[in-house]
Amino acid sequence: MSAGSRVLHGLFLLVRGKTAGLADFANTNNALTASLAPLIAFPLVGAFLVAMRGDVNDALVSFIAQLCVALAPSLLIYEFARIWRAEADWMRTASALNWSFWVALPLLLAGALLASVLVTLGTSEIVAEAIVIGLVGGYLMWLHWFIVRKGLNIGVWQAILLVFVTNMVLGLLVVGPDLINLAMGGKITAFMTG
Repeated sequence: MSAGSRVLHGLFLLVRGKTAGLADFANTNNALTASLAPLIAFPLVGAFLVAMRGDVNDALVSFIAQLCVALAPSLLIYEFARIWRAEADWMRTASALNWSFWVALPLLLAGALLASVLVTLGTSEIVAEAIVIGLVGGYLMWLHWFIVRKGLNIGVWQAILLVFVTNMVLGLLVVGPDLINLAMGGKITAFMTG
């Protein structure tokens, strides 16, 4: 089975709550780098396109913000694994988590379909959006928790703490550059290119 097939197979198992899916992710530097490559490539291409329009500063700020967001989960997994003496499989865990971010795309499509069905059945758009955001967001939090808990072989509360800290850091990394840019008289740029 090719590396790409193993990743897809592993994701298919993980999204269903099957711990065996972790075995499909290698515990190597190459596997970790491969999992980070698309998370870095898309913002890089977006920043290049913005820079080509002449907005070099906006492109740079946006790319750096997105690069930090892409790298932060792996760094946090490593740090917490080191603190908890669970370093043995941190690269496998980080790789699985990085690849799992792509699960959001089909979930958002399914969520859009669900929202349209709910609106068709008479639910207000705001309520339908809240339901979809709650379901998709809740599931993605659970998947993040499941991967770090099983991947690092840590306790329930340790995994909850890691997920909480990771999401708080990601929130600060997403909003922080924009707040600094706004304070300096600029405009909102984070995720403008991606």
